[in-house]
Amino acid sequence: MTTPPALLIAGIGTRDERRADAFRDFVRELGTRNPGLPVAGGFTGQSPLPLGDAVAGLADEGVTRFAVVPLTLIPSERAEQDLTAALADECELRPDTSFVRARPLGPHPRLLAILERRLNEALGDGPRRSPSDRAETTVLLVGPGSVTPESNAEVHRAARLLWEGRGFGGVETAFVSMAAPDVASGLDRCARLGARRIVVLPYFLFAGTAADRAQQQAEGWALAYPEIEVVTADVPGPSEELMELVMERYREAAGDEADHKADAASDAAEEAAGDETGGSVAVPAQKGRQSDSPTHVR
Repeated sequence: MTTPPALLIAGIGTRDERRADAFRDFVRELGTRNPGLPVAGGFTGQSPLPLGDAVAGLADEGVTRFAVVPLTLIPSERAEQDLTAALADECELRPDTSFVRARPLGPHPRLLAILERRLNEALGDGPRRSPSDRAETTVLLVGPGSVTPESNAEVHRAARLLWEGRGFGGVETAFVSMAAPDVASGLDRCARLGARRIVVLPYFLFAGTAADRAQQQAEGWALAYPEIEVVTADVPGPSEELMELVMERYREAAGDEADHKADAASDAAEEAAGDETGGSVAVPAQKGRQSDSPTHVR
């Protein structure tokens, strides 16, 4: 049986140490949960966790085939170009290495489930969780912001999907930087539409500077409008659903090989219960064109 490709998780370049640490922990946990499957991760661009180091770590173990899962909520042309360039560089350094690209995460139902849970947590226990109370709650989904309209449109798409069938009074959008409306303007719009309770929901996978800025901007606005309740929800974080979604994207890219491997890994996991070493994880981001279907780079 052909050995399936390793799982390479690719993040978008960051110099945010907290975000990099959360990413590192996420990759390590995925490796632990999938014994026998080589797992590595890194970021494109400048980062404390370069993608090239992750590839090199597994290449030193004899890995030549990789299935790459972009770990981003909002695909962008720049990010796609960076990842494509980074993988091309790796192929040039290691001519026997090949990569197959998975689809981006997108506003998948699993991600929407995480966001809804974060909203419930922000609302807390008690009457505010009731359907009638949800109808009086407006959600402000806050994305990072981009100069690329298509990237910002993805946040609006996620907001619409989050609103459908969940009973909230409305779901509006805002951005931390580089796009309008900013958080304060987004909160102004919610208030003009009659909101008396607003949950600010960060549309970032992990905690970091961007999420902090969204919270600070929301808190500053709330001080000026004490008659309106404003709470900030947590980021999705390294949740169970996110791990399941990454593995789903991996299996799509790897095809039948991953299905056979998953069966074998499941058996191995039962036998290895209590073994904390897990799979091979190389986690130390350096330079993607994402598409709706897996693509190959050689």
